Amino acid sequence: MARNWFCGSNDHRVSRRGFLGTAATASALGAADMTTLDLLQSPALAAEVKQQQKHVILLWLAGGPSQLETWDPKPGRPTGGPFRAIPTNVPGVQISELMPKLAQRMQHTAVIRSLNTRNADHGGGAAMMETGRAVEQGLPYPDLGAMIANELGRADSQVPDYVSMYTSTEGRRKGTSGFLGSRYAPMFLTEQMVPENIRKLEQLSELDHVQRSDLRAFLANRFVEGRNSSSVSSHNQAYQRVRGIMASEKLFDIEQEPLEMRAKYGPTQFGEQCLIARRLVQAGVPFVKVARAWWDSHGQNFETHLELVTELDHVMSTLIDDLQDRGLLEHTLIITLGEFGRTPGINSSLGRDHFASAWSSSLTGCGVKGGAVYGKTDADGQTVIDGEIKAGELFATIFEAVGIDSKKEYQIGARPVPIVDFGAKPIREVLA
Repeated sequence: MARNWFCGSNDHRVSRRGFLGTAATASALGAADMTTLDLLQSPALAAEVKQQQKHVILLWLAGGPSQLETWDPKPGRPTGGPFRAIPTNVPGVQISELMPKLAQRMQHTAVIRSLNTRNADHGGGAAMMETGRAVEQGLPYPDLGAMIANELGRADSQVPDYVSMYTSTEGRRKGTSGFLGSRYAPMFLTEQMVPENIRKLEQLSELDHVQRSDLRAFLANRFVEGRNSSSVSSHNQAYQRVRGIMASEKLFDIEQEPLEMRAKYGPTQFGEQCLIARRLVQAGVPFVKVARAWWDSHGQNFETHLELVTELDHVMSTLIDDLQDRGLLEHTLIITLGEFGRTPGINSSLGRDHFASAWSSSLTGCGVKGGAVYGKTDADGQTVIDGEIKAGELFATIFEAVGIDSKKEYQIGARPVPIVDFGAKPIREVLA
């Protein structure tokens, strides 16, 4: 690809809390067995996770994908480009021919074709679509992952609440937990798919590790005796959480998966990260972001989208099937989103430029009315002619889909701050 074209979780029912409590106790007593918390090996826990917990997987398409080559094709129009629209398995719904596999899975997906977010700048558009609102000086808003982690995460969880994978250089963004604080900041993976510094030091023997853990527990318990301190309790909880995250190492290791499953996702970085996302969700992680870069196609838009949309079609279809086969799709919301869309007009380099006036997103799985299409653009995709929404309405819809009250407010000092932008309401037409 010519990079110079781009700018820049009941046969034996057990409660999850009970299981994790037992695991934590085992961890405190014997503890350094890093396989104790291999959650994927517990069918009972996996079943409980499937029944109760909601998850979100965000497929962040960095740079801004073209709505015309994905969810809102305009074949035969001056702005339509070379690709056809194809029918899906939902009567009357067509999408780009670059997504034949997703076209046969539309019963799981709702398409939104009417985003008008009015910010076509990479930084500003990304900040808006990460937080659901415009930047406000003096009040650092948390991003979607941090809010989902805060709402759906569990205090006794031994796995990360928010994992963000972004290993490309273009538009690399860590995300922010804003006013929610560092507890909800993402585990950010940028250089490799297994988190750095998560393993026990090689020079430390397993026996030494167990003895150090026992000594720490002994001293901590003596210190706590006679003290009723929330800060001391918080410190111990944080320590146990770190130990749990250490035990999560295998979740990031796709070599734990059968070769057949790895082959289904494919050998690409995006495919392997989506396989890890499924493993994390299966183990109880509430929010996982997988970022795929290089959508910023100011030139050679059609070659770029032929490559990237084809990959998205294969990997996302595999992820949908995998989650469905494990009974997880009805509890997991998959979002496709970028900072904006691309211009209907085709420039002299056969590219499309930044465009935030009439673009698309998709919601698949949990809480969504599959096959729904919301909003409409005109014949050339220049403007929204029905159902215009902004980022706030999309975020309200996402929250309601996973069971979070979109009218909720945070209390920041004396100031109530709504979880979505002021006045934003969910799109009931796409909610199940």
